[in-house]
Amino acid sequence: MTTFPLIGEHLALDLLNTRTAEGDLVADPAGLAAWLAEQAGRLTVVDAVGEGEVAAVRAVREAARPALDAVRRGERPPAQALRVLNGALSGAPCHRVLAWSEEGGLGAAVHRPAEPARRLAAELADAVAELLTDPGAGRVRECEAHDCVLLFLPAHPRRRWCVAGVCGNRTRVARYYARHKDG
Repeated sequence: MTTFPLIGEHLALDLLNTRTAEGDLVADPAGLAAWLAEQAGRLTVVDAVGEGEVAAVRAVREAARPALDAVRRGERPPAQALRVLNGALSGAPCHRVLAWSEEGGLGAAVHRPAEPARRLAAELADAVAELLTDPGAGRVRECEAHDCVLLFLPAHPRRRWCVAGVCGNRTRVARYYARHKDG
């Protein structure tokens, strides 16, 4: 079973964090299905995950990283990254569907009539677009642990690690041993 090191950040960051220092956590249908299960309630349910869904999700992720890196530096994102993201967005346009429910009254749910791979790519590209255009995108940080590549949006300006109990502890222990190595 795949365990994901960081879940619950902005959906686009959760997607980017599927590429870790250990490898690609959504490289195959089983890995993507596990990640989608972790994201329950944030994405439309995909009944069966196949190679098409894996390719679509990975394409969005690979375009999102250079775009976010550029935005964090206050620069223009690469044109190719924007083409991929815009292609994913246009592959499954959405519209709202009004519906009445006795529990919640009138609601407007987003509906994307497309095959699962295109719908999933569009939903994720939408999350990436939301993050890229958010004024807080420049605050996204990389974990400061030397062996970690995960991203996070700090709730506190002094946050340095993706998961303080993991990367923070490893860093503190390594510093402790380095200081006491010759002592």
